[in-house]
Amino acid sequence: MDRATLADFLRRHREALRPEDVGLSEGARRRTRGLRREEVAALAVMSADYYTRLEQQRGPQPSVQMLASLARALRLTNDERDYLFQIAGHNAPASMSAATHVAPALLRVLDRLDDTPALILSALGETLVQNRMAEALFGDRSGFSGLARSEIYRWFTDPSERLRYPEDDRDRQSRALVANLRAAHGSMGAQSRAGDLVRALQKASAEFAELWERHEVAKRFEDHKTLIHPELGPIELDCQVLFTEDQSQALLVLTAPPRTEGYEKLRLLAVLGRQRFTEPGPDHNPGAGTIRQPAGR
Repeated sequence: MDRATLADFLRRHREALRPEDVGLSEGARRRTRGLRREEVAALAVMSADYYTRLEQQRGPQPSVQMLASLARALRLTNDERDYLFQIAGHNAPASMSAATHVAPALLRVLDRLDDTPALILSALGETLVQNRMAEALFGDRSGFSGLARSEIYRWFTDPSERLRYPEDDRDRQSRALVANLRAAHGSMGAQSRAGDLVRALQKASAEFAELWERHEVAKRFEDHKTLIHPELGPIELDCQVLFTEDQSQALLVLTAPPRTEGYEKLRLLAVLGRQRFTEPGPDHNPGAGTIRQPAGR
């Protein structure tokens, strides 16, 4: 670990960012060049004291997970992220783990979307980052680990995952998720994380195994969909998608036309977004019903 180089690298990249680059307001009386240390710490979901010690060459060696959070908070490119790992005394991420590093270009767009649900997904349906509105709509997806990080895996192994979709739309959603995974599997190969996910689901779900044998392939998202919120009920939304150049990540933006019921429900969702819903009913989806302010966003 090169403490001096790490400290200088973090400071220079922090000072190169402006608040609007990460979705923050400029605010009055800002004397700090670039972002404040506490702002970077909040974006990286760590304590301000811990981050400050890193910049002052006093901190312990950051973990791989902490470095990944810092790379995202500082909007580093892939090359810059790899360099950060190296000066902190770690090997650069392997290709499988590096795939979850959010594309800076998508993050810049997400940072500017505050009044409508938006989230960035990997090719395997893993939520890499979501804004406040997306968390209010879907729940906080940051707590999942292992295979359960993939919404495809949860869809076929956890019945509560389906409660956010109307019953008559669940078969279509099942086929779409499998078709998306088939496309990712073709790109990533059988010995990749996509292959691991397929093999696990073939054992866990007869429905998935049957759909997988159809060999349907698609990398698309439904343009119009209805989602069921545990408090607001059905919300009709339009879905726009922006892919990275290599198609490995996608930014989903959910909107509703003005003067529609869906539009009014999104406005109400914005008000409720910072609250925590309590006393869920018997059909409550724990992934969709918990609402809190996302860490670092």
